Amino acid sequence: MAGAKQAAPGAVQLLHQVAKRFSWGLADQGMSSLSNAAVSFYVARELGAEQFGAFSVAYVTYAFVLNASRGLATDPLLVRFSHAEHARWRHAVQRCTATAVLVGLIAGICSLGAVAVCSGTTRMAFLALGITLPGLMLQDSWRYSFFTAAKGSRAFVNDAIWTVSLGVGLEGLRLWHHQTVFWLVLIWGLTANLAALCGPLQARLIPKLSGVAEWLSAMRDLGPRYLLENTSNSGAGQLRVYIVGFVAGLTAVGHIQEGSLLMGPFFVIFMGISLVTVPEAARSLRRSARHLRRYCLFVGAALSVLALAWGLILLIALPHGLGALLLRAKQWEPVYGLVVWVMLTMMGSCVVAGAAAGLHALGAARRSLRAMLVSSAAYLILGVLGAVLSGATGSVQGTALATWIGVVVWWWQLRLGLRDHAATVGGVSIAQLSQPPTNTGPLPRITESLPRLTQPLPWIEENTDVT
Repeated sequence: MAGAKQAAPGAVQLLHQVAKRFSWGLADQGMSSLSNAAVSFYVARELGAEQFGAFSVAYVTYAFVLNASRGLATDPLLVRFSHAEHARWRHAVQRCTATAVLVGLIAGICSLGAVAVCSGTTRMAFLALGITLPGLMLQDSWRYSFFTAAKGSRAFVNDAIWTVSLGVGLEGLRLWHHQTVFWLVLIWGLTANLAALCGPLQARLIPKLSGVAEWLSAMRDLGPRYLLENTSNSGAGQLRVYIVGFVAGLTAVGHIQEGSLLMGPFFVIFMGISLVTVPEAARSLRRSARHLRRYCLFVGAALSVLALAWGLILLIALPHGLGALLLRAKQWEPVYGLVVWVMLTMMGSCVVAGAAAGLHALGAARRSLRAMLVSSAAYLILGVLGAVLSGATGSVQGTALATWIGVVVWWWQLRLGLRDHAATVGGVSIAQLSQPPTNTGPLPRITESLPRLTQPLPWIEENTDVT
């Protein structure tokens, strides 16, 4: 009885800590999404579907670069340095954030090069994006760096700086009558750069560009795979937007993006929880593979139920005033028929998120890459085929089907990843393997398998390569 009484407060304290971490993730993502949604809704309401389509072309380019930056910089940081010692965390973050800046610089140059071949509002959107991409990537890397150290409050403050300054900037554009795609994208990007410059003051460190090569070398087993995994996903979405724009026109692109925009309030919850799913999955894996499996199932099921609930709210509330409030009268009507398919796509993405968290916690980069390549190919092919057959409606129907094909692929790969993990560690939990060795015997066989774990253990040398 005494043991049970002692265990209960410990369980309550653990639950409180987990809830606190998820709460900061939700709060931060809410603040981050507010800045993105503010610009998106502003363009959709004030400039119409065609110019919103041009804005969307630039925005999906930003999303592609962002995913590339995360693949090389912050995703490996989450896997290897979640709750690492402060000195190791500082060393890693200096190099991780510098890597994000370099990705932004390269992408910014490419965006400015695209200005020469584009025209009209699309050209001006790329010009503003190219100028601000390095700071946009740096700001995002600070967010993930803070969550890696379980300091979600600092990420929230950084995103609050961006959101508040963006609100001031948008109001200034309204007063000065500079409401064009160029100025909206520029203000959005410059305010992100302002928040990025506050990051070193919060973290008390400065990105070290000379350490980028060291970071890429140390993360060579994870970075390239996560880069390909992330960019294949966002690249498929980007190509889909480009091709749909070519096949069905910018207005169709605008309607598709407006349909996705309506899911924005739920997307805040989805991305907020996603900020902490991988670190929490790693903690579950330290207990046992069985706990990890249960955790992944719970994350996927809970998020998909929430997506269903929000989709039903949209279906009921859009004809009763919400549509006119968000997208103006009449403008929401072409989007209403897309809501069911966007909701199904979002539900599938939620189920995938549970499996993805598990594969990342396992460090199974090859399996997660394989799953992403298959699901991204299905997303692109079916999304474009649907657009050719039936415009915007056909495109969202195709992507909904592709997402649920991806559900099967991701969970199959997680099953295989858990099987590989069981074979690697011989059924011994990571919590047991994390204890310092006290004797010999089977130790050499166990230590041979340790590099496959998600992050270096306390008694392993810091620079051990992970394969």
